[in-house]
Amino acid sequence: STAFVESTINEVIARRMAKKQQMQWSRKGAHYLLQTRTAVLNNELQDKFVCWYPGFQSDGKGPAMAA
Repeated sequence: STAFVESTINEVIARRMAKKQQMQWSRKGAHYLLQTRTAVLNNELQDKFVCWYPGFQSDGKGPAMAA
């Protein structure tokens, strides 16, 4: 079940969106972060960089991915 993971993610987001945090996320910033993370997990980020920067070339070495 993914309920535990969803609960953890909701808790992290709630903490970051709280006004008491020194470094709080804006709704827009959180949205951009989630878009980037989704692109990384779907192996689509490199394709997006190539669209934005046609001369972009990857060395094929990506960071170790954690779920």
